[in-house]
Amino acid sequence: MFFCIFPLFQQALGSAETFNHYAWGWTWAGNTPFRRWKRETYRGGISDPLIVHWSQGIEAKGEIRTQYAHAIDLVPTVLELLEIEPPTTIKGVTQSPIEGVSFAHTFNHSTAPTKHITQYFEMMGHRSLYYDGWRAVCPWPGPSFTEAGQFFGEAISAETLTDLDTHHWELYHVASDFAENHNIAADNRPKLIEMIATWYVEAGKYNVLPVDGRGVQRLAEERPQITVNRSRYVYYPDTQAIPAGSAVRVLNRPHSITADVEIPPGGAEGILLAHGGNDSGYSFYVKDGKLHWVHNYVGRSLYHVESGSSVPVGRHQLRFEFKVTGQPDLAKGKGTPGRAQLYIDEKLVGQIDMPVTTPLALGLTSGVTCGIAPGAPVTPDYEPPFKFTGKIYSVMVDVSGDLIQDREAEMRTIMARQ
Repeated sequence: MFFCIFPLFQQALGSAETFNHYAWGWTWAGNTPFRRWKRETYRGGISDPLIVHWSQGIEAKGEIRTQYAHAIDLVPTVLELLEIEPPTTIKGVTQSPIEGVSFAHTFNHSTAPTKHITQYFEMMGHRSLYYDGWRAVCPWPGPSFTEAGQFFGEAISAETLTDLDTHHWELYHVASDFAENHNIAADNRPKLIEMIATWYVEAGKYNVLPVDGRGVQRLAEERPQITVNRSRYVYYPDTQAIPAGSAVRVLNRPHSITADVEIPPGGAEGILLAHGGNDSGYSFYVKDGKLHWVHNYVGRSLYHVESGSSVPVGRHQLRFEFKVTGQPDLAKGKGTPGRAQLYIDEKLVGQIDMPVTTPLALGLTSGVTCGIAPGAPVTPDYEPPFKFTGKIYSVMVDVSGDLIQDREAEMRTIMARQ
């Protein structure tokens, strides 16, 4: 299963300018012989290769198994091989039952029947069901959102769902039609109805209902976090990247980044704090004696502010602030506009106004790094890893909305409007 789509870098596929997305045509070719791709529940969107190696437990060598298995079967398989019974409670908390069945019995028996007979699929309203050699698929919104003339993740109304269930389910006998080439729904109506009914039974059993086709809206919704809520995050150099799911979220909100640094005689350069890569992100850094901040808007635009004065030698507070100046338009892929400002020891040294920012997520493959940015750079203004050559005591990100108030600048703005 492969990723798609990011047309901006199609001309440089495989180079340092790209990341792990590519165009639809390449995706379909890469999924051959299966139909379609990620985000859809044809076999091209839900099939992955699996290699199992256990030299002391598997006698067969280099063989292929064709029994049906699902990702949820991996845990039961490992537990069976290790002869471990999963606990029903952990620290007094009742555990949800483990879904899936073991396929360990197939390792040394190529003709052993599968134990996994039924499996539902659903991805933003795109649905399918596997049942004992058959697959039923109900595509939404058709070939793709773009080809259907609809925005990504458009909600499914009750009327649309009824129409989909009545007219748009497809049926494939994958026991004999491995790649879902022949839709035989018209000639097997009773079987199709049985499969649709089974999908709803499974969907109800595993809390899939109601069918939710939303995309952007679901991604934008706040999700429960295992950590306590806080407004300040402190990062230190010489540590691993912090994954986006555990890092501070700065998008669409006022925030500041304050680096407590020591600049040696002769100056210093390098990353103070960065998140993301060439697909999207921000970078706060020192170069050529100046303080810089760059926002990469989904690989399409770079918004860059540079200090008008140099960073002096000694210990200083280098600060970036983002002030929200408008509302985001998430449905159109636009985060909130804002004003980016740079400060050296609380003195304003540079600012720009940005019409748009990244709306939902920064960097698909990289997290927050302090003092270094080893991955694909947010901006071509530097070469990775661009390790900071001075001393970073700490970098604090504040999302409380507590920003520096420049009264003189506010007054100048007021007077200019008179």
